[in-house]
Order: sequence, then structure tokens, then C-alpha cells
Amino acid sequence: MPVFCHYISLINGIKTVFFCSEVAFDQKQIFILNKKFMRACCRIILVLCVYAASIHVSLAEQPETLKIGAQAPDFNLTGVDGKKYTLKTFAASPVLAIVFTCNHCPTAQAYEERIKKLTSDFKASKVAVVAISSNDPKAIRLDELGYTDLSDTYEEMKVRAKDMAYNFPYLFDGTDQKTALAYGPVATPHIFIFDKDRKLQYSGRIDDVEKPSGTPKNTDARNAIEALIAGKPVPVATTKTFGCSMKWISKEHGVQDEQAGWAKEPVSLESIDEAGLKELIQNKSDKLRLINVWATWCGPCVTEFPDFMTMHHMYRQRDFEFISISADNPDKKAKALKFLQGKFASNKNYIFSVEDKYKLIEAVDPKWQGALPYTLLVEPGGKIVYAGQGPIDPHKMKKMIVENKYVGRYY
Repeated sequence: MPVFCHYISLINGIKTVFFCSEVAFDQKQIFILNKKFMRACCRIILVLCVYAASIHVSLAEQPETLKIGAQAPDFNLTGVDGKKYTLKTFAASPVLAIVFTCNHCPTAQAYEERIKKLTSDFKASKVAVVAISSNDPKAIRLDELGYTDLSDTYEEMKVRAKDMAYNFPYLFDGTDQKTALAYGPVATPHIFIFDKDRKLQYSGRIDDVEKPSGTPKNTDARNAIEALIAGKPVPVATTKTFGCSMKWISKEHGVQDEQAGWAKEPVSLESIDEAGLKELIQNKSDKLRLINVWATWCGPCVTEFPDFMTMHHMYRQRDFEFISISADNPDKKAKALKFLQGKFASNKNYIFSVEDKYKLIEAVDPKWQGALPYTLLVEPGGKIVYAGQGPIDPHKMKKMIVENKYVGRYY
């Protein structure tokens, strides 16, 4: 009796035997068995493809970190000053320190002054310090911006460099991340220090204390630079790096996921009277409170409302809350709610329950002249730190929020 054995050669010579039998099959049975066999093969190939793709994504999310002794990979990046920078730009420097950092990370912000001090302290020795931001701005969720007024776009890098008076080049690598993929930074900030031959001699943290007010016990980066200047071996060549994860291009889907989540959050609109408004302004909570008075018929109000939603989604996990107060007539409550739903306004929303707008004005702020929009920033205990009639400056407001003592830029 004939023996039927079927197998298929898959990837890299791997063979899978599906069945062997001494049972004779007619043509119809063989056809059915072969059909099932092909389906099984397709499933296996699909599984292998998915597995290979997962390995590729994993590698893309965290490339291998450059090894000690490795040659510095070249780059060609634009700085916030508009100039192009490569390794040759720093050819005259006996030591080159490259810091992968960014705008938004609280740890990166905590180290800004120390990076500036490294730059100034070793200027006489011609040590070159350069900072690179490799985060993909399109991969940063708003809830990751709770400790900053800025994201990581090239234009926002210019703002941060100016605000903090950077004394070192600040380069953008966020479009294709080629430089970060070549160096393999683990977190921001991550410093790589090279000798005169541009061989890597140190990789890791700047020091071991995150908060600027703290005193570090181990100034690893400074020690490495001093050793190289003196022609001595670096005492500690590598350390672990604490900070924010790199925002690789493969994380862009997270932004869409976040926005999809907003659409599932409930949006409500409650009525409030004069006494309720006065209590809101007194702010008996423990959170910094941003209050915006608006109306659906007010063009500037409608135009700027998305800016308040951005701030709500940025800072709502901190000691902060946004509250909106609609100045629409009470009978327009459904219209106001529809607008809020379209903006994913899951924050606290109120509509004044009385048609008399002058009662609204006096209850909110007697100093308010009455024009919309009107915005207040109130600290716990009722201290008003901002009161403004007309549209806000979104960046100035974010900066005011994050630099307030109840919020802050650091952990």
C-alpha cells in the first residue's frame, strides 16, 4: 500500500511534516487534504511574518546604544540658529559631549542649567557641548506634556533655547531620527562623551540627582570630561540613564489612541447661580483653577476654546483643573452642550442660570467690564493670579500654569 507523506519547506530551510499515512486516498480526498494543508501553511507564514514585524518594531523603538570605544557616527542636523552642524563643526575640540534631550521632559528641563554650566566651565578647554532633540513631535501625546509649556517641534525648540539662554547648539533630529538610531539614547537626557579621536569614552547620566535643588554625589559626566582633558582614563565609563523615554516614530499611533479616548469621555453641562459662581472663584480646592467665561455666539470664544481643551488634556493629571462657564441664555443650554461635546470638553462645565448678564459679571469679577471671553487663573484659597478680557495668549497661559507653585516643571 502506498505511503503518502506531505511536507513544505518554509523559511531558512525549516521543514514541517504534516502527515504520513499508509491509507490510500482517492483524488477527491487528496484534493481536500491538500486544500487544508495549504491553509495551514498560510497560517504559519502569517504568524512568522507578524513575529518578524514585531521584532522590527521593537528594534525601531529602542536601537542598540553605542558601545564604549565606538567611533562617533556623523550627522547633518539643523540647529535652532538655522545653521547646519556635523562632526566636522567640532573638529577643533579635544572633547565632544553630545546630549540627547528635549523640551517637554521634566528630567530634561531639570538638567538644562547643568548642561549650560558644563558648557561654560569647560569653554576655556575648548570642550564642545551639543544638544540634540530626536523626539518625533507627532508621537507625543498631550498627557505627556503635563510638565511643560512646549512640545518638541523645531519651532518650539527655538522658543525654549531663547527662554533658557542656551549657550550650546541645539539640533533637531525629530524628522527621521537617523542620529538617535545611530547613537541609541535610552532616555532624555542621555550624554555621550568622545575623546579627540571621537571614540566614545563615556555614556549615561549627567549626574545622580534629578532635581536642580539637590546636590549630586556622583558627577559622572563632569568627571569624564575632566579625565579626558587631563589625558587620563575615564573613572566610570557607563551608567544607567533615568529620564523620559524617547518618542520614536513608531509611537505616533499613541496620539490617535489618545484622541479616540477623549471621544468616549462623558461631557456634561450644569446650571449654576450667583452663589455657585462666587464659590468657584473662592477656589476651596487644592488645585490651580483656570476659568473661562464664553458663549456660543461669541466668535473669539469659539475660536480659542480648543486652546483651553489642549491645556485641559495637558495638565489635568496635575494639581490643575479647567472650568468653563457659558454665558448663553439658560434656554440655549442644549446648544451649548452640543458645542462642548464637539470639543470633547470632559472638564467641569457650567451655564449661568439667570438671563441677567450683569449679575454674571458681578459674581465672576466686579473688575470685569463685561466683554467676552473672560479668563481667570485662581490659586487655591481664591488668589487671582491672572484676569483678562479678550482672547488669551495660549503659550503665555501654559507657561503661567506650569511655572505656578501648585504645578511646576519638575517631579
